[in-house]
Amino acid sequence: MELTFEHHTWAEIDLDALEANFRIIQKQAGEMPLCAVVKADSYGHGAVRCAEALAEAGAAWFAVSCLAEALQLRRAGLTQPILILGHTEPAFAAELIAHNITQACFSAEYAQALSAAAETAGGKVNVHLKADTGMGRIGFAVRTDFEKAIAEMCAVCALPGLKVTGLFQHFAVADSAAAADKAYTEEQQLLFNKVYQALKAAGHEPAVVHCDNSAGVMLHPDWPLGLPRAHCMARPGIILYGFDPSSEVRFSCFRPVMRLKTVVSMVKTMQPGQSTSYGRHFVAEAPTRVATLCVGYADGYPRLLSCGKGIVELHGKPAKVLGNVCMDQIMVDVTDIPEVRPGDEAIVWGGAVSDSAETIADKTGTISYEVLCGVARRVPRVYLRGGKIVAVESFLNG
Repeated sequence: MELTFEHHTWAEIDLDALEANFRIIQKQAGEMPLCAVVKADSYGHGAVRCAEALAEAGAAWFAVSCLAEALQLRRAGLTQPILILGHTEPAFAAELIAHNITQACFSAEYAQALSAAAETAGGKVNVHLKADTGMGRIGFAVRTDFEKAIAEMCAVCALPGLKVTGLFQHFAVADSAAAADKAYTEEQQLLFNKVYQALKAAGHEPAVVHCDNSAGVMLHPDWPLGLPRAHCMARPGIILYGFDPSSEVRFSCFRPVMRLKTVVSMVKTMQPGQSTSYGRHFVAEAPTRVATLCVGYADGYPRLLSCGKGIVELHGKPAKVLGNVCMDQIMVDVTDIPEVRPGDEAIVWGGAVSDSAETIADKTGTISYEVLCGVARRVPRVYLRGGKIVAVESFLNG
C-alpha cells in the first residue's frame, strides 16, 4: 500500500459514501441481514477495500462470482461467510472446504460432481440451492417441472459430500416499472415461496433464504412473504455503489462512490482548418483552445463518447470531447475555460457538471454497471475517508 500515486488517471473511491449507502439499505431491510455483492471487483471499486468497509458497517455475508474472487477476500483476512453465485469447477472442492466458501448449487449433475470431489477431498462443501424461478440462467428448473426440480433438490440434500445450508433465486425484472414485469416479479416470488415450503415439507428446510437484489430489497423488504424472518437475507449490489437499479426504478437517496479523474497534459490553440485525433472528425472552424487529457478507452472511457458526446469537468465547468476518443488520451474544448493549464485535474465522470456513470450509460446504450466495471485495472483506486486519502491500490505496481 502506498499513499502517493502518479496523477495520471485514477478512480477516487469514497468509503464514507459506501458506508452511508449501506446504512440506508440496512434501515430499509430492518432486521434482515445483508449479503453485500462485491463481485467484479466490487463493480470496479476494489473488492478488498470495499468489503473491509462493508464488514465494518455490518455486512453479514459477501457474494462473489467465482472462486478467485472469494479467495481474494480470504487472503485479505475477511472471515464473513462468502457465497459464490456462479460456477466453480468441482475439482476445486478442496479449496471451497478449506476456506469455508459456500457454493451455489444449480443442477443435479453439478451437485453430483461437486459431491464426489468433496468426498475425495475428505470433507463437505456448503451449498445454497439455486432455484430458477424465471431468470432462465442457472438453477433448478422449477418453472419447467416443479415436482422434478424439487425431487432433484431433495436428492442433493442427501448427497454425502454436500451440506445444503441455503436457498436463493434471482429476480429478472425487479428493476422495471412496467405492470407486466411487476406481475412477473410477484410470480417469481410466489414460486420461490412454494419451493421453500416444498423443501420444508420434505424435511430439508434451508437455514438461509435470499431473493432480494437491489431493486427487491428497496421495493419489497418484506419478501420472502410467509417465510421465517430469521431465515431471510437480502443481496444488495448496485445501490451499494450509489446507483439506482435502472432508469425506471429510482430511489434518489444513494451517493455515487466512484469519481474518475485525470490530468491535463497539454493545452494548445488550434487554428481554422486544423484537426484533432484519428479520422479528423473535428476540424476547427475558428480558433479553438484544446486540452489533451490522460484518459482513453483503455482506461474505461468509452470510445462512443467521441465527437462531442462526452462531457468532462475542468475548474467546475463543462468541456466537451473533440474528435475521437483514443486508447490513452482525449481532447476537449476549453475555449471558454481560459484558466486551464497543464497539470490541472479533470473530472472524467462524477463531478457537478461532468457526465456521470449513468449519463455515460445513456449515451453509449448500456447500463451504469458496465461503465463502472469497465474501469481498467491500470487505473489506481484511491480510497478516501473524510475527504482524505487512506489507501491507494495499483494493480500495475503490485
